[in-house]
Amino acid sequence: MQYLQASFSTQSLFSSRWWLDATAGEGNWGLCEVKENGKTVASMPWVIKNRFGLKTISHPALTQTLGPWLADPPTATKYAKRLAREKDLMEALIDQLPDYHVFRQNFAPEISNWLPFYWKGFQQTTRYTYRLTNLADPEVIWSGFQDKIRTDIRKAKKLGVLVERSSDIDAFLDVNALTFQRQGIRLPYSRSYVKHLFAACQAREAGTIFLARGKDGRVHAGNLLVWNEHCAYYLMGGGDPELRNSGATSLAMWHAIQFAATVSRIFDFEGSMIEPVERFFRGFGAVQTAYFSLTHVRSRRVAVALGLRSSLGSLLR
Repeated sequence: MQYLQASFSTQSLFSSRWWLDATAGEGNWGLCEVKENGKTVASMPWVIKNRFGLKTISHPALTQTLGPWLADPPTATKYAKRLAREKDLMEALIDQLPDYHVFRQNFAPEISNWLPFYWKGFQQTTRYTYRLTNLADPEVIWSGFQDKIRTDIRKAKKLGVLVERSSDIDAFLDVNALTFQRQGIRLPYSRSYVKHLFAACQAREAGTIFLARGKDGRVHAGNLLVWNEHCAYYLMGGGDPELRNSGATSLAMWHAIQFAATVSRIFDFEGSMIEPVERFFRGFGAVQTAYFSLTHVRSRRVAVALGLRSSLGSLLR
């Protein structure tokens, strides 16, 4: 019997050294690493944040996933030996983690085996993103859209909305902020943080912006796309609440998808567990794709304290 196993060999954009320098800051992150014959065969980046006196390994802002990366073994490796190798490498990475109180990381969807972490006391929650896994044929992608998405795109075009590829980060951040304002949510990042990250992406030809403007030049919607050869990610987006019925959000996304096909193999919507957002992403015919969110609390005392704080927060809301 032949067993299929997801490939670890393609490193996530978010685990790139330059990405971590841009998001966490140079010197503010580290790397667990296993080498064989001088060659790296496994790695796992970490970023520690101090909150409420607790050392927490987590993610920098706008970083969807981290977790382990493992080089693929020789193709002739039997399945049982492959799993044994994954266990050994993952345990070696776990043992190299710096001292922490709480661990929270999302693993890339390519990581289908978290059992070695379970044996070390970690817990897992399954989350979902949505992906277009074959960008080769735009007509096939278009045919997979739900009727509402296609209708919105046609509507935007009929209204004269045009989408431009842009580097105008300020115009994008303005429309991005409007989305949060409409929901009464505080921005989870600063404008300077996003500008710094976007500049790092541009310097490596790994990021761009799409802005949908009306005939009067007003920005209706926009998105920020980042990528490597393996996967392009819809990192951020936004829309003007006063113009949300123009269909521009769907049109801008369609342009981002078509562009992604020229630079990468997969389009990841950076799926949300929020129901209306999930429904919008699903409308583009994307495939629901699971990924693992792992947590570990090293002491019972800290676990109790975190539980009490969570309970108190629920009562105060």
